[in-house]
Amino acid sequence: MLQAGTKAPDFSLPDQSGKEVKLSDFLGKRVVLYFYPKDNTPGCTRQACAFAGNYEAFRAQDVVVIGISKDSIASHLKFAEKYDLPFILLSDPERQAIEAYDVWKEKKLYGKVSMGVVRSTYLINPEGIIEKAMPRVKPDTNAAEILAYLQKEDA
Repeated sequence: MLQAGTKAPDFSLPDQSGKEVKLSDFLGKRVVLYFYPKDNTPGCTRQACAFAGNYEAFRAQDVVVIGISKDSIASHLKFAEKYDLPFILLSDPERQAIEAYDVWKEKKLYGKVSMGVVRSTYLINPEGIIEKAMPRVKPDTNAAEILAYLQKEDA
């Protein structure tokens, strides 16, 4: 996991409509970059819906929300449409950003070891520096934790 104070690695990945998006496109804004394992799975759906439910609060603070997984553009489009997700979902099948942000890790499930995306979130400041790194986040509370942090910062 990259640490707070580190320059956020730039990347260029397609969103759910196939448009290339670069992290550097958002310099001057705070960015919530959340990495998740897979579209349409229970935890990932709850996490995405929590971000969607809090989306206006993020927008009110001029914060961009971006979700990244290995899923295809088509999978992201279906996921976004099914749950009315108003934010950017980026497709990273080659693990360009996933590996740059050090979230591709060994995981254990029921004693079986495999490699996969560890659910992690980064808050990137307007200068492109990682402000907060959150490893192994909980899908149900991740969005609210970031909002609480942002509101505390603004107080």
